Amino acid sequence: MKKIYPSAQAAMDGLLFDGMFIAAGGFGLCGIPELLLEAIKEAGTKNLTFASNNAGVDDFGIGILLQTRQVSKMISSYVGENAEFMRQYLSGDLELEFNPQGTLAERLRAGGCGIPGFYTKTGVGTVIAEGKHHKDFNGETYIMETGLFADLSIVKASKADETGNLVFRKTARNFNPPAAMSGKICIAEVEEIVPTGSLDPDQIHLPGIYVHRLVEGEHEKRIEQRTTRPAA
Repeated sequence: MKKIYPSAQAAMDGLLFDGMFIAAGGFGLCGIPELLLEAIKEAGTKNLTFASNNAGVDDFGIGILLQTRQVSKMISSYVGENAEFMRQYLSGDLELEFNPQGTLAERLRAGGCGIPGFYTKTGVGTVIAEGKHHKDFNGETYIMETGLFADLSIVKASKADETGNLVFRKTARNFNPPAAMSGKICIAEVEEIVPTGSLDPDQIHLPGIYVHRLVEGEHEKRIEQRTTRPAA
């Protein structure tokens, strides 16, 4: 089956619908599937739920969909650098489900492995645990978290071969692989597509069995925090 599509818009064809649940990769401003997010914006799909570590910034990443009011709920860990996100959340226009970063990554991975739920100590005794099942193991209290099963996964990788095997760069590997695993359909945008067999099997971070569609394109290289000091 041919997985390579000529554009992000073509890769999205037939997959989008209002009210869908999307898992998106990215860590800060690293590894954000910007081309696919722009395609969703252009499609006008609305009432979306996103599972993503963060929501980008006001004019980048999921932030562009917040500006157009296409997102109704976020399942996230860190949202501190997006003013529009904070404004919509504080005004009650955006539903937010907070997750510790490790819990969110494991919920995505669990969904990809067909695991409906798991127990963790993270969040016990905090607002994270409210309304969740508690169980004691060896004298320690744990809470149950559920796996995340998304309608669609969108991720960004550094390199792919023609069968969809993916290689990520550095912290882009934090959330992109588990996000990719959790979706019924996964689209990966990549900086470079290479011939099948040219990737070292030991360097592949996500096997192509999880990836259904590929699109190659140019990407913006952003720096999240730039700190400088005066010359001596």
